[in-house]
Amino acid sequence: MNSIKKLFQATDMTVGEPWKQIVLFTVPMLIGNIAQQLYNTVDSIVVGRYVGDNALAAVGSAGPILNLLLVLFVGISMGASIMVSQYFGAKQREELSYTIGNCFFLTAVAVVIIMALSLIVVRPLLVLLKTPESILEWCNSYLMIMFLGSVGCAYYNILSGVLRGLGDAFSALVYLLVSTVLNIVLDILFVANFNMGVSGVALATVIAQAVSALLCVLKLARMTEVFDFKIHFIKPHGEYVSNIVKLGLPSGLTQAIFSMAMVIVQSLTNSFGEAFIAANVIVMRVDGFAMLPNFSFGTAMTTYAGQNVGAKAYDRVTKGAKQGTLIAVLTTTTLTGLILIFGKQLMGIFTETVELVELSRRMMGIIAAGYIAMAVTQSLSGVMRGAGDTMTPMWISLFTTVVVRVPVAYGIAWMTRSPEFPGGRQECVFISLLCSWLIGALITTIFYMRGSWKKKALK
Repeated sequence: MNSIKKLFQATDMTVGEPWKQIVLFTVPMLIGNIAQQLYNTVDSIVVGRYVGDNALAAVGSAGPILNLLLVLFVGISMGASIMVSQYFGAKQREELSYTIGNCFFLTAVAVVIIMALSLIVVRPLLVLLKTPESILEWCNSYLMIMFLGSVGCAYYNILSGVLRGLGDAFSALVYLLVSTVLNIVLDILFVANFNMGVSGVALATVIAQAVSALLCVLKLARMTEVFDFKIHFIKPHGEYVSNIVKLGLPSGLTQAIFSMAMVIVQSLTNSFGEAFIAANVIVMRVDGFAMLPNFSFGTAMTTYAGQNVGAKAYDRVTKGAKQGTLIAVLTTTTLTGLILIFGKQLMGIFTETVELVELSRRMMGIIAAGYIAMAVTQSLSGVMRGAGDTMTPMWISLFTTVVVRVPVAYGIAWMTRSPEFPGGRQECVFISLLCSWLIGALITTIFYMRGSWKKKALK
């Protein structure tokens, strides 16, 4: 009974064998990330099976815009997680209480901004991206429901980041599993039974995310042994708001840059027609699962580094970075191999169209090696962020996305134009992604080894 109770408590990662602490923290978070990915995957499977390939393309085309406008949540979540882990590691209760309280305030501000922006920019963006007329209305309705109902998404993502900063990845996992099951049930109910189409998928996701957010709030309210959860600490406090924004802004900008690149490349993707858009959606859904170990280890390394930097245990940070990166690479290599072996079966889950399955499988083969490179990038970037250096990963992301990915994609498309392929070869979209991942891993390793991240801890 005590061991089960311990799973739901804050975990001190400044003691014990580094690799064991990292793995124990990563496993529930990996399961949670799988559940998170199921949100999008189930949406795609349900609309693909019950509505058709065009509906599948609509949900996928909406993805880059959805990610672009949710970057505020990413920034606050990362800033909160870094500050919480460092203050928790340093055993500074009052500072920890102010940080968590101010996260509630900043999240409310971010939600209002997102709702207002969505009303203004969603439809013009879809038109600007040359979204095919056949899926334009579906894309618009899906995005409007997601943004206007973004309160649950915002608070779950940010408060689960707070829980992870405290070393409690298990609670966030349980709440996410509850909402994932609810999402699946509502998806089938709204789409298969009520014939609500793409709008039904969005509504199911919004309701399920609201439930997970409420569970996170209730959990934090009970953690009085770690911090004080009172109105006094929720009122905006300049120093803490500033630090959360300062630490989180680079991560938010990184996500914004990546999402903007996705939006720009989506315009290129849309030019290849509905079939390629649908294939791209399938690849990105499988890609979401392939990336899960990388993102999970990256987040674990942020919490691990943050707590140990807070405790001034820099030798322990370095040791954990080596062990965590090696485990991440081995895990991702194994998963990538399985995806390549069973690629045809995986793609077949989303559609029964044989040509679409084959096209998706071929595109996935192009980017396979990039996942191993991303294991290195995410792990070492996680260490730098946990130490408080969020700028370096941002500049690396800026370079690989703006200078590498977008120009390479459009460059290959231009150079491969022919009577058979007037817009260029479709492979350009995925070759550019592979190039950006490989170069990103190399640059990240160089900057990590330079060690300037060790000087960025909160005072």
